[in-house]
Amino acid sequence: MILARFCSLFSGSSGNSVAVGCGGSYILIDAGKSAKKLRERLRQEDIDPTDIAAIFITHEHIDHIAGVRVLASSLSIPVFATQGTADYLDVHGHARNVDLRIMPTDGVEAGGMGVTAFATSHDAAESCGLSVTCSDGRRITLATDTGVITPEIHDALNGSDLVYLESNHDVGMLYNGRYPYPLKQRIASDVGHLSNEVCAAELPLIARSGATRFVLGHLSAENNLPLLARQTAVCEFSRYGMREGVDYLLAVAPPEGLKTVVF
Repeated sequence: MILARFCSLFSGSSGNSVAVGCGGSYILIDAGKSAKKLRERLRQEDIDPTDIAAIFITHEHIDHIAGVRVLASSLSIPVFATQGTADYLDVHGHARNVDLRIMPTDGVEAGGMGVTAFATSHDAAESCGLSVTCSDGRRITLATDTGVITPEIHDALNGSDLVYLESNHDVGMLYNGRYPYPLKQRIASDVGHLSNEVCAAELPLIARSGATRFVLGHLSAENNLPLLARQTAVCEFSRYGMREGVDYLLAVAPPEGLKTVVF
């Protein structure tokens, strides 16, 4: 039996990367740490870096691309990105000696998995979320770095078996914190990041479409706490009569990653 595998290697403003596997092959979504640190985390999860078939980049911010050039060139694997993101990577030297490819609108196959992109709402050149469908039909969908849940994002999340969704900040912590006001406005804007409340409001709606596994990611180290993010989500599930461990499974991805989920 072919099992789907999901692992948050790194999560948060200091770096982001997710590994998705099926049938012995893997893809990486983002490479926001050095190639050395990414290789170390992969080995901690018993993932051979040579089993990575491709890297997919959601957008060009440094916490998502820091290690992409060195890792992709050393492994001789392609990097997929939207046109806007690819243009940035090329112009700013992140694609040197890299097999950089434009993400097809109808998706692409990599490592035996089908990968499709959907637009997110972020202050980047052309940010996207990604859905990965394994050979057995199981689907993993990732949406981080978005200020709002658009109908397109909601549709992409619906029907997924595992959802990795941004729960970036607690609104009270953000506005009472030490960030300068313009940065607070940017984070809370429609092209910023999802708050715990907005993230939590979406989760039961997705659960009603059949999703049972949820991972909260990209938490701010300054403006959030894992317990706050989790409690906000659990409270919203409870409003719909859904019980953790019975109707859904919930995890919060720490900065240094989450152990591999196999399902």
